[in-house]
Amino acid sequence: MELIQTDRAPHPFGHYSQAVKANGMVFVSGILGVRHDDHEIVVRDLAAQTEIVLANLKAVLEAAGSALDQVVKVTIYAESVSNWDKVNEIYRSYFGEHRPARVFVPTGKLHHGFQIEIDAVAMA
Repeated sequence: MELIQTDRAPHPFGHYSQAVKANGMVFVSGILGVRHDDHEIVVRDLAAQTEIVLANLKAVLEAAGSALDQVVKVTIYAESVSNWDKVNEIYRSYFGEHRPARVFVPTGKLHHGFQIEIDAVAMA
């Protein structure tokens, strides 16, 4: 088992790793809209948060020797199901033709005013 940590994504706020690589798989922890360079919490709008979350996901996967086209499962936690269309549009721009299994979970208010959190499982 290998704990994954990159400076190209924000460091965890709690006692967990950005990702764990084990048995040929990469398990990425939930990622929030926090910029990696200055650790600013981006709460201005859903689109901005989604872009940052997906850019951070890409960086963590690359640090683990994986990539977005190796993702097999994504879980999206969003404040409201009404956010589905906007999130899906941005998500599609990152994943292109690759279509991993996915679940979209409406959660109500997320911690610190975040509107979205995403975790993923990928092949290493």
